[in-house]
This record gives sequence, C-alpha cells and structure tokens, in this order.
Amino acid sequence: MTEPPELSAAETAAAADKTIHDIGSTWMLDPAVSAHGAELGYANPFAFYFAGRGGVLGDVDGGVVWSALGFFEPGVVRAMWDEGVAVAGAREAARRYTRAFRAWAEERVPDDPRLCELAERVANAAEGAGLPLFCGWRAEPLPEGGPGRLVQVLQVLRELRGGMHLVATTAVGLTPLEAVLTNEGEGKAKFCGWQGDFPDCTALKPRLAEAEEITDRLSAAVYERALSPSERAEFAALVAKAGAAVLP
Repeated sequence: MTEPPELSAAETAAAADKTIHDIGSTWMLDPAVSAHGAELGYANPFAFYFAGRGGVLGDVDGGVVWSALGFFEPGVVRAMWDEGVAVAGAREAARRYTRAFRAWAEERVPDDPRLCELAERVANAAEGAGLPLFCGWRAEPLPEGGPGRLVQVLQVLRELRGGMHLVATTAVGLTPLEAVLTNEGEGKAKFCGWQGDFPDCTALKPRLAEAEEITDRLSAAVYERALSPSERAEFAALVAKAGAAVLP
C-alpha cells in the first residue's frame, strides 16, 4: 500500500501561506466586496476596508488599529478608520465586512469542509500573544458551514501570518515603511498611503530576509502543533486547490 504523502511543518508554510494571503487579497480588492459595502452604508471602499478589517479590535483609537495593521501610513489608517466607524461603530463594521466577504465566497469559492476543518485546527493551535488582529478575527463567530465559513477561517490564518510578519519585521529593526520598501518597493508604499521621497533601503534587504525567516519559523511551529505530517500534506494540497479555483 502506498504511504500517504507527508510534509514537514516548514514545507507546509512554504506551500500554503502565500496562497492563503493571496486568496484574502483577492476578495479584499474585489469591486463586488466594495459594492456590498456600499449597500451596507460604506460609500468609501477604503473606509469599509479599514473599519471592517480592524473592527474586531473594538472601539479603539485609530492609532491602535494602525499598530495592529502595521504597514500602512498612520494618518491614512486613522482617517479611514474614523470615517468607517462613523457609519455604525467598530464591531458592526467588522460584522458587515464579514457579511460582504462571505457573500463573495458563496459565489466564487468551492465548498471544502475538510480544508475548513484543518484550517480551524491550525488557527486554534496558534498562540495569540502579540497578535491582536489575529485574536480578534479568531474570536469572531463562524457560520455553520459552506464557503463563507471556509473563507472566514482562511482570513483568520491570513491575519495570523500577517501578525507574525509584523512582529518579525519589528524585531529585526525595520520600520513599517522600510519593511514595505524592501519587500515590494515604492509602488506598494504609495498604495499603503506613504508619500514623499522614499529612502534607499537596499542595504536593509538582509534584515527583510531575516524577518521572513523568523515569520516562516513561527508559522511552521503552528503547523507542527496542529497537524500530522500527512495532514500537513493534505492541507497544502487543499489550499492549492482552493487557490486554483479563486486566483487568476
């Protein structure tokens, strides 16, 4: 009998984490989600994004939201947060944001209860210290099943990786702007709201590599606790299948 394939925890992080991130980016940038937000009272899609994504933190100052998101220009976060929460408050913004991406998922993402089960085990195995946005999303109630539940759980895992990366870039001495510039360059920095003349961060690239290694190590530790080697291989394969159905 052929043995089931196995993956190490590090191999699982390398195989799955980017796809999970990209699935989230796809629905976050989809005009359909923004249109749903407009129907729910958010005429500005950026206000919907910041209030919706950060709303799990509760009724806090915009500076607190920025500290959890990390890579955006602080003034942009504060302005969009204030505009967004003015519609219906922070927690309601998160609930409406969740409804919008669940609706997106129901139309575009194949149901996969097994992937959902494995992903929930990964999320529940993670330590939350220093990861407020991840903890906030993990605490949100889930629907009973279906693509909406799956995409919400993947959103939790996306915030897990994102939070660990923010911790890692801070640990190696990169500012949020430096982290963006060394990773994705000036175009991404402008997208994140930064303006003006950008510094040359070429010499900081080794720090980014160190931060990526730390993030991978932290992610792998979660997979190590959550899943067996064969389950990790199954999880990576199912993530890839979901990505193939959703990503361009």
